[in-house]
Amino acid sequence: MMRAAVYRGDQQVLVEELPTPELGAGEILVKVESCGICHTDLKKIEYGLLAPPRIYGHETAGIVAAVGSGVTKYKVGDGVIAFHHIPCKKCFYCQRNLYAQCPVYKRVGITAGFEPAGGGFAQYIRVMDWIVESGVEKIPDGVSFDTACFVEPVNTCLKAISLADPRKDDTAVVIGQGPIGMLFTMILKHKGIRTVATDTMESRRKLAVRFGAEQCWDPITTNIEEFTKKITEGRGADLVFVATSAPGVVEQAVACSRPGAKICLFAQTSHKERIEVSGADICVGERLLFGAYSASVDLQKESVDLVFSGAIPVGELVSHRVPLGSIMKGFNMALHPGSKSLKIVVCPQMSSTEVLEPSSTSV
Repeated sequence: MMRAAVYRGDQQVLVEELPTPELGAGEILVKVESCGICHTDLKKIEYGLLAPPRIYGHETAGIVAAVGSGVTKYKVGDGVIAFHHIPCKKCFYCQRNLYAQCPVYKRVGITAGFEPAGGGFAQYIRVMDWIVESGVEKIPDGVSFDTACFVEPVNTCLKAISLADPRKDDTAVVIGQGPIGMLFTMILKHKGIRTVATDTMESRRKLAVRFGAEQCWDPITTNIEEFTKKITEGRGADLVFVATSAPGVVEQAVACSRPGAKICLFAQTSHKERIEVSGADICVGERLLFGAYSASVDLQKESVDLVFSGAIPVGELVSHRVPLGSIMKGFNMALHPGSKSLKIVVCPQMSSTEVLEPSSTSV
């Protein structure tokens, strides 16, 4: 038996005793050490987007605990991360590199029980054969599980940046400096793109500058359109990444961008969210408004290299580590962040029922 945080509907997540998943041929069992809390999962819980019961959590790192027949790439004791989606690489959408629209990609390939939903908020996960084949990466010695669990979210940000196809002389604006916005800032800085950012929290504005933003403004007290034009010779930003789903941010993204700019909607993942922009700002202004969702298998190795090499200091984003028994406290911190909270990581093997903070939190 094992413990898992089970979504039971009506915004309820209960920690329960469940059978440890049994393996089939070509599968592996992973003992989960760290799983980041992602706002996509929180939206599914808050809005009831998928039918219960489910065990969420997909930013997962752990140790191979058992292997099914035929598995030769991994052995018991290997540290691994696992992507919960891998495309078929053959269908109409895959041929156009739209992997997130592939029917096979939409089938979640990791479960801790019930309908597959990632499963990382449990002590063990079963990784299915097609994920084992193409979606598992070994963690090298010296890389912590807390750091390794960033590979999947880093991939999603890399995908958005790749779609934007930045030029070296571009100026990018990242709206929102939560964990995902901070990853955008780090990666853009690493790629040599001039970046400015916005956030309402002073602690996060300071961190954004530390991690690569030239400036980080408070969107409540600062005229973002005016300041962006001021640093771009009156034009506006070349690229805008919307990394928060707060009301009005898409309109703000359009306002601070130049004609012909590319604007990426990254955090608008609920069908209940609505935006309203001027048609002329898009048509006459020749702006490209596009979405980027989930990870790209084409960027898997690059995301692994960025995280495992330490090229971007993702581990410094972790502000709190919580055991399964305190997972609702972790969810609440992620949904209602304070000045000292940023990335919350669930540690299913942790026995304490108290929230633990890293010894040197970066916030």
